[in-house]
Amino acid sequence: MRPLAHLRPEQGAGEQGDPGTGLVCASCAGQESVFACRECGSEDHPYGASRCARCILAERLTVLLTDPTTGRIHHQLQPVFEELVTSDRPQTGIWWLRKKPGVGPRLLGEMARGEVEISHDTFRSLPSDRAHDYLRSLLVALEVLPPFEVRIERMLPWIESVITDLPADQAALIRQFARWHVLRQMRKAAREGRLTSTITNAARRRIRLAVNFLTFLEAHGATAATATQDLLERYGEHVGGITSTDHSFIAWLRRTRLNTLSLSLPCVAPPAPAVTVSDSQRWNSIELLLHDRTLRTYTRIGGLFILLFAQPLSRIVAMRTRQVALAADSVHVTFNTIPVQMPPQLDDLIREHLEHRGKSLYASRDNGWLFPGGNPGRHLATENIRAQLVAIGIKPYENRKATLFQLAGDMPAPVLAELIGITNSNASDWARLAARDWTGYIATRAH
Repeated sequence: MRPLAHLRPEQGAGEQGDPGTGLVCASCAGQESVFACRECGSEDHPYGASRCARCILAERLTVLLTDPTTGRIHHQLQPVFEELVTSDRPQTGIWWLRKKPGVGPRLLGEMARGEVEISHDTFRSLPSDRAHDYLRSLLVALEVLPPFEVRIERMLPWIESVITDLPADQAALIRQFARWHVLRQMRKAAREGRLTSTITNAARRRIRLAVNFLTFLEAHGATAATATQDLLERYGEHVGGITSTDHSFIAWLRRTRLNTLSLSLPCVAPPAPAVTVSDSQRWNSIELLLHDRTLRTYTRIGGLFILLFAQPLSRIVAMRTRQVALAADSVHVTFNTIPVQMPPQLDDLIREHLEHRGKSLYASRDNGWLFPGGNPGRHLATENIRAQLVAIGIKPYENRKATLFQLAGDMPAPVLAELIGITNSNASDWARLAARDWTGYIATRAH
């Protein structure tokens, strides 16, 4: 809204002003505004003595992004100029350009002048820190660079650091396992929007365990190709038991025929679902999230989606605004395929969040995330919500299991699976744990 000039009632605010305050825009009142920018005439975003923040930002960006060979803004960086200048808060753009040590702006200037290439290879040669990741995400969000997944990018140099002291043949084998099995699974998870820090940490553990297994074999005069069942069992005794994570590398050796000695792996049954949070504890947490306004709104909503609808954090942070339907007297959220009406108070929280959803330099490029993150075009990281919930005594994973237990006792497994987006098998497991027999559900509903 434009700055307002004070008027006495007899001067007549009319329909242009605020009848409750007697305030109108200076231009609407026919007066010269002391806030108007001397360049564009806008009364918005006053900054300095006589110019607006948008004009100052445009001037500084022009200097920064100009290609000296053409005397114009670098054609590849034109989307960056347009995005920052047209953002809702140009003052934030000015602050970003002046921020010390100015890693992002300095790198943009080097790109514009042709000193470094505008590519992912440039970022791969630089530290993977917050400043570089922010700029890289901005360029991806503006389609200056193709999409990338930062967790996978960080894995590549990490793999090389892990195998640096291994013999050449072992390093080559670990590199092959990592690139064609571990990273392949991570890329699949990324395409499906479910690549989390948990999956990434598990991937790193698989690689470390593969290194440990090869080191053990070398100490016993064997290799991955010559490892026998006896050595495999001795390795299990050495590490205190072969886990399902160890299976990954050994099963890959068999599948790729790198080991043809028919290694046999012990069957590791998945643990049965268990509940460690009582119903009263869960409802106390729900009351806390509903009423404690000192907590961030997105944390309250995310926690309630866990405690009421058993949604995993990785799915919550990746939700889109199109999954929320607002009506005059209700709010519906689609977690899987069926819109679910939100209970009172939670629907008010969702409305409030949508109204004040965080915006930044890249507001028009947030990809429709319900919970946009700190980097352009990316959603909120799971740790942003998880850490805040744990700080107030709410463990997301344990509370989600308590919610699944309660829901499984309230509705048939197929309905639960369709409603919240879990597999029929998983829903059936929870129904058995809740000791509810829904085999007669179809007949009952027909009756």
